[in-house]
Amino acid sequence: MKRIYLDYSATTPVDEQVVQAMEPYFREIFGNPSSVHQEGQKARLAVEESRSTVARFLGVREGSVYFTGSGTEANNLALQGVIRATQKSHPHIITTATEHKSVLEVCRYLEKNGVQVTYLPVDRYGQVQTDAVKAAITPNTVLVSIIHGNNEVGTLNPIAEIAQITRDAGVLFHTDAVQTFGKIPIHPEELGVDLLSASAHKIYGPKGVGLLYVRSGVALQPLLLGGGQERNRRPGTENVPGIVGFARAVEIRSGEMSREQERFSRMREHFLEQIHAHIEDVVVNGHPEQHLPHIINLSFRGCSSDSLLLNLDIAGIAVSAGSACSSGSIQQSHVLKAMGLPEWQRQSAIRFSLGKYTRFEELDMVLEALRQIVPRLRANKN
Repeated sequence: MKRIYLDYSATTPVDEQVVQAMEPYFREIFGNPSSVHQEGQKARLAVEESRSTVARFLGVREGSVYFTGSGTEANNLALQGVIRATQKSHPHIITTATEHKSVLEVCRYLEKNGVQVTYLPVDRYGQVQTDAVKAAITPNTVLVSIIHGNNEVGTLNPIAEIAQITRDAGVLFHTDAVQTFGKIPIHPEELGVDLLSASAHKIYGPKGVGLLYVRSGVALQPLLLGGGQERNRRPGTENVPGIVGFARAVEIRSGEMSREQERFSRMREHFLEQIHAHIEDVVVNGHPEQHLPHIINLSFRGCSSDSLLLNLDIAGIAVSAGSACSSGSIQQSHVLKAMGLPEWQRQSAIRFSLGKYTRFEELDMVLEALRQIVPRLRANKN
């Protein structure tokens, strides 16, 4: 049975062109980028050329791009790095209740170490209100961190508007763009953000490499101690194959992104039309307009998320009940809870996320599977 993969927001397969670009850096150009000999300098050149590629994609200076080991590390470096560098004795961070765990857990850790954190609520669509951000800023606020596009429901936050508020207040602004980078156009300087996180494995690049954009002049202390790699902000020998693969994935995205956006929008519309036409009591979670086109979060009344996920998996369909960062467990979504959704809606939510290998006929096959699974689960429950 050929399986259907609709969990691209969790991770993506590595593009064959990316694999080909990486291969020479495992065995042929294997030098340490910090070494002065030719082998090392060839590796150094690959890293810096990759940095240039990513910087062009973001529309920023090369020196503002720092490679990390993941999007999680980039988020940690942004939040902890700003706090470590601040001169304020009682620093304050503002974030939202719907952030990725790699931001929320850092904030909880910082709270235990004397940092005040405000967790802003969101509306029923999962979007934070700009007035709430402005009202939460205090003289001790050093950083606002708000996700660009939510990883579970796809809701986009008004990042540019929030950036104007933080800029006027003299406060740094970080956005977790792991789900939006390479999916929609992102230019940090146009958005007005000071720090931005991204990851390679969400855009058909390798796992184990991410980046942090840091605006010139932002004070940031490293998380690790060691060598002076990444201009003293991320010590450790660079993952040269991973960085090269990241850059190649970015190059490919630059040629595919706009066309893919339009295709995903058509797929989303088709899928939702068919769902509503053939299955009763299905609700779409997330913002109806301000959303990523590739993420579709649905709640099926009378079904449980774990039963839906298991039955779809048996039918050869891979989907998700939310974030993929809970050690493989199925837990009720903190995002849907923060949105104030009723319990049945939270407990029956499934995320379908589209990718470049998704085909319309696959969506029709998923619909047919749901038409059989959902009534059966509802009947068994009753």
